[in-house]
Amino acid sequence: MRRLAAIGLLLLTTGCSEPPQKEINQAQGAIDAARAAGADKYAVEEYSAATSALQKSHDAVGQRDYRQALSYALDARERAQDAARQAADGKARARSAAEHIYSEISARSMQLDTRLKAAEAARVPPRELQTIRAALTETRTALQEARTAIDSGEYADVPNKLTPFREKLDKAMSEVEGIPQRPARRRK
Repeated sequence: MRRLAAIGLLLLTTGCSEPPQKEINQAQGAIDAARAAGADKYAVEEYSAATSALQKSHDAVGQRDYRQALSYALDARERAQDAARQAADGKARARSAAEHIYSEISARSMQLDTRLKAAEAARVPPRELQTIRAALTETRTALQEARTAIDSGEYADVPNKLTPFREKLDKAMSEVEGIPQRPARRRK
């Protein structure tokens, strides 16, 4: 409603004999600010609508339909501002999800490491522990990459990259638990 009222008021008060360059520039600035806030990743739908409206504004200027150009420019600015707000929320949710999966996989990795050490202490032959060790090494590498991504603010892909390791760790955990434990040798 607010958007429509603002557009109507501007259409009535401005003469539409020249392109609404000021409003187009404001819309472009709002889109640039939204992109800087991460709207292209975390508020994709609203950001796309803003860029589309700005493009329609440029097209309307090309057709000398300045009233329509003004309407699209105002819409683009409003949508870009909404996208910037949504991006902040989306980024916070993505960070939370990334930190959560990172913590979960890290904890499972430590559990597996503890069980692997117990198996080694029980003198399980190293060849029986190879796949478990490989899963642990691969997981640690993925965790390092995920931490780097989180620290640099690239949260979106972290859950997708770490989720497969949940299954790998569970499988390795089952494997290490299924290895028959040999009693430790007594010292004489």
